Amino acid sequence: MRAMLKIAVLDEEKLGNQLMIWWNGEGAAHVLAYADDAILMERADAGVSLADVARDGRDDEASCAMCAVLGQLHRPKVHAPPALPPLAEWFEPLHRMGVAHGGILRVAAETASTLLAVQHDVVVLHGDVHHGNVLRFGSHGWLAIDPKGLIGERTFDYANIFCNPDDRISTMPGRLARQITVVAEAADLAPNRLLSWVLAWAGLSAAFSLDDGVTPNAALKIAEFAAAELNR
Repeated sequence: MRAMLKIAVLDEEKLGNQLMIWWNGEGAAHVLAYADDAILMERADAGVSLADVARDGRDDEASCAMCAVLGQLHRPKVHAPPALPPLAEWFEPLHRMGVAHGGILRVAAETASTLLAVQHDVVVLHGDVHHGNVLRFGSHGWLAIDPKGLIGERTFDYANIFCNPDDRISTMPGRLARQITVVAEAADLAPNRLLSWVLAWAGLSAAFSLDDGVTPNAALKIAEFAAAELNR
């Protein structure tokens, strides 16, 4: 069996390692051994990625694969998870940028506030599920890597799917509306609730980019698409 060693340096990475151990191979890559801030985990197969699957015209298949992985990650476990930050803490940059820039960022911030005030189906969240963080592991199938680790509404964990695998695909006309239907059905989610989380997440992604000095054209466009769908 091929393996890789991941040594966490940042606090976020250390928390992610703890979460990988806690999942114990249920929806996440198998951890073979661990000590201190290091984990030895099974290595993913080289070759086709979910980004390749989506770019090959099988966007629905890629989305469903990520939904299946999230379904495993969100299942209740016997043992308590590591101490994780609440989802609401992540949204401070969006609230700040909403005040500073207005427009769709303000709409996204207001939507996030409404969602966070009354969260449904609160679970342990991966926090960064996208086409590059769900990999193929031989007979174990598709599994997640590199979690951020949060506690919050499970629908949030599906929102990043819509901002990936790249700017071209994520902003294609009609793509958002189609994938809302695909993901909502695959994960048993309320479509409008999912759309609202996509709007909030796209706004947050844009806020992160602005903090880094990057113009978030694609994230802003996706936020606008989600807002338009909600207003129909």
